[in-house]
Amino acid sequence: MQKLDWEDLRYFAAVARGGSISAAARELGVNHSTVLRRLDSLEQSLGVRLFERLQSGYVMTGAGETLRGRLGPIEEEIGSAQREVGGLDEELRGTIRLTTTDTLAHGLLMPYLQRFQDAHPAVQLQLVVNNSFLNLTQREADIAVRPSNTPPANLVGRKVGAVATALYASHGYLRRAEREGIARDDWPAHRWVAPDESLAHLAAAQWLAERVPPSQVAVRADSLITMVDAARNGMGVAPLLCLLADRERTLEQLAPPDPRFHTQLWVLSHRDLRNVARIKALSQFLYDALRQDAHVFPA
Repeated sequence: MQKLDWEDLRYFAAVARGGSISAAARELGVNHSTVLRRLDSLEQSLGVRLFERLQSGYVMTGAGETLRGRLGPIEEEIGSAQREVGGLDEELRGTIRLTTTDTLAHGLLMPYLQRFQDAHPAVQLQLVVNNSFLNLTQREADIAVRPSNTPPANLVGRKVGAVATALYASHGYLRRAEREGIARDDWPAHRWVAPDESLAHLAAAQWLAERVPPSQVAVRADSLITMVDAARNGMGVAPLLCLLADRERTLEQLAPPDPRFHTQLWVLSHRDLRNVARIKALSQFLYDALRQDAHVFPA
């Protein structure tokens, strides 16, 4: 006896239920010839006839009745498993690993993640805060919310908009600069809080490198949150994300946000995960919510 094809068994079960080739074809959404081919394949594999072909329809032989009896419990178990697993996914339960930057976790995402979990309490969120792209192919994370003008090509998702950067300084620093006769827009004369080499790809970092002598940089940092702290404590002028700096009462914006400094904001996942219900639900929720946020600009 040849090895059975499970797909052939599914066609057999449909003919047994419907009593005819046409009924099975309608149930399975295929043509008559496909059903006949599958049925012939199964009979050849088993070496027996499963149906008598009569003008009134297909009538099972003794061998067919035996096979149908054996398949019944298996079909029921498979259907039960499909309903159970599918139902768990539809109910949005399980873990979602979300990776994002410290900046977005601190300044933007938390209120929205709290709202999502209120609506779906059976979902556990695992936050992976990392300022470099993790490998979603290896399931280091399920969803990435990232500021990037060049997102990885192997991820799928949508651009939400862009986040803005502007120049800020503390009131205390500006008073000292004024006493020293430094004009607000005399950028080479100011002391600066600058991104370090790990953030050199940022447009604001490149702008600063072209206009400010290295000797005027008081401190460099690999974290935009740390740069906010340094600027708040009067260490110099700094290019800061508006979503972080605008909430600081001691900081003053020195010029409107420059569109050249905008960074696109993306909600991304691996293509194999995009139709998992809980992943799809959180991705859509964040996309919709962030597009309405006052600190996210159209892009």
